[in-house]
Amino acid sequence: AIPANAGGFHRAADLGTSRLADRDAASGTDVATPFRRRGPQRAIADGNKLILGPLLAEDARAVAPIARGAGVPVLSFSNDTSVAGNGTYLMGYAPAQSIERVVDHARRSGVTEFAGLMPTGLYGERASTAFLRAVEGAGGKVTALETYTRGAPAMNAAIAKLARSPFQAVLIADGATGAVTAVPGIRRASPGARILGTELWNSDSGIGGITALNGAWFASVSDTYYRTYAAKYRARFGAAPYRLSTLAYDSVLLTARIARDWRPGDRFPTARLSDPGGFGGIDGAFRFGRDGIAERALEVQEIRGGTTVTVSPAPQSFGR
Repeated sequence: AIPANAGGFHRAADLGTSRLADRDAASGTDVATPFRRRGPQRAIADGNKLILGPLLAEDARAVAPIARGAGVPVLSFSNDTSVAGNGTYLMGYAPAQSIERVVDHARRSGVTEFAGLMPTGLYGERASTAFLRAVEGAGGKVTALETYTRGAPAMNAAIAKLARSPFQAVLIADGATGAVTAVPGIRRASPGARILGTELWNSDSGIGGITALNGAWFASVSDTYYRTYAAKYRARFGAAPYRLSTLAYDSVLLTARIARDWRPGDRFPTARLSDPGGFGGIDGAFRFGRDGIAERALEVQEIRGGTTVTVSPAPQSFGR
């Protein structure tokens, strides 16, 4: 979903070698998005001064030291914060940020007692840590926190343990399908509790139509510009784009903005990625912190009547 023409970039795809290169028509500067089959060594040998991607954390972890040794920064689409830093920047949606945003909104809306329902595994572990910190930072109290393995029986057992403590809202750190499985038990345990979700929900295009989640809140990037982008994409290609395709699109727009006076052969002006005012894209405003993680301006959406409604808008920009 990298645009065919964005800020002077023209797309050239070599499907036989699984390499996608975008050349700045004005300056001749090269940017490459290599996949494992081709490898970062070839991309760097070809003269590329910036690597866009990869999506998976394990690929980003493999690419990073090679790129760093050549002084080439990496804009990865991963959301695994453990791979950020030392020249690797993450465009992905960090779960901790969405959890903090939705917890803060719930606290401002009067919720003081929170419960958490977390899947086992790395995502659940990190979500648990982020949840505890977010609730403490917002001035609330975590009354219960339970983990579960996949499947309704394990989830129901975890919910039964949650029911031993009072709570006004429960964060389900799972996708929409997992949340739907949990809702009946949560309603029995605490009928008036607010269901909270994470950024995983935004990747489900049908989330608004899931009636079991009516009234639930989740924080994510704004869909305002994405809807226009998706409509144009469908008109051209006859299918809906992947929700995460905006990461690639915005990375190219970001590069085009930074590289306006980037001379051929020079190193990429990495320092400009740290602009405290941030950048704008289809997914709204974002900026990179010193840790290389994209801080995003998130909105809070409520699932209501077959659609999603914004109940707390995202900031349009970052103050300097």
